[in-house]
Amino acid sequence: MSFSRDSKSKLTAVAATVIIALLGINAFLLYNKISQAKVIDQQAIELTTADQLRAELDKNYHETLSELEEMRGNNEELNEMIDKQKVELKEQKNKISRLIRSGKTSKADLAEARTQMDQFKLQLDRYLAENNALKEEKAMLTQQTVQLTQEKQNLEGQISQERTMNNELVTAKAALVSEKEMLESQNQNLSTKVTRASVVNVGSVQVKGEKIRKSGKVVTAKKAKNVDRLKVCFNAEPNEVTEKGLEKFYIRMINPVGETMAVENMGSGVMTSADGENEIRYTQMKEIDYDRSAMMACFYWEPGTDFQKGNYEVEVYNKGYMAGKSTFKLK
Repeated sequence: MSFSRDSKSKLTAVAATVIIALLGINAFLLYNKISQAKVIDQQAIELTTADQLRAELDKNYHETLSELEEMRGNNEELNEMIDKQKVELKEQKNKISRLIRSGKTSKADLAEARTQMDQFKLQLDRYLAENNALKEEKAMLTQQTVQLTQEKQNLEGQISQERTMNNELVTAKAALVSEKEMLESQNQNLSTKVTRASVVNVGSVQVKGEKIRKSGKVVTAKKAKNVDRLKVCFNAEPNEVTEKGLEKFYIRMINPVGETMAVENMGSGVMTSADGENEIRYTQMKEIDYDRSAMMACFYWEPGTDFQKGNYEVEVYNKGYMAGKSTFKLK
């Protein structure tokens, strides 16, 4: 059978069209295959990256947990911080794990996971740094506590030593005070004995009444109504213990009713007894220049008032001691 020229031309055109179509299909299939291969390669890379991120996450997480546990000790504050950090790390790890789930992770998810991983590492480093700083602070405080304890013990030792020394000083002081008091007592007794030994005793005291007549003549009077004044004389006896010099004698005259005869502007006053316990009112004080030998001294008592009838007493004092006494009577 023979084909015409037109038929051949049509057949050639159809064949060319089919060939072109087949070539297009082949090109499409080749492109599609290449694209799928790229997708598969990209997915493989992403899966590998996800696996690496997951492994890195687990490694960092467990290493940090191990380091945190190694920091645990007797410090309750640090232990509480570690427990809190472990909870926060667990939450962060779970969040990152959700971003890198196998087979479902996009490139954007992996980028976000990588960012979270970097932050996670910074968080781990910060926790460890905080814990180390707290441990160092605790160690420094512990060292300071030990030092303060040692200083306290040293101070307590010094205080104890000083207290012992103080007690010894108090005891020694008490002994010295006691000894001083004893010496003072002995000195006082000795001084009292010396003073008593130096008292100039009075051997006799003589008192007589006198009347002064209009002519100025002085005569002895024994009746109280005639007496204008009393003449009092006493004998100071020898005493070798007494130093030479002025000696004061206090004369006390007591009237019949027991009153001390005293007039302030006539030299009367108050003296203190040798023991310092009594004040004695005296009538007159007589001062003589004593030379350790027997001496007589006299004075007049003329109060300008009437004398009473009865018995009178006369006491003479030297250095606070009674040196002699006597009596006289006016009728």
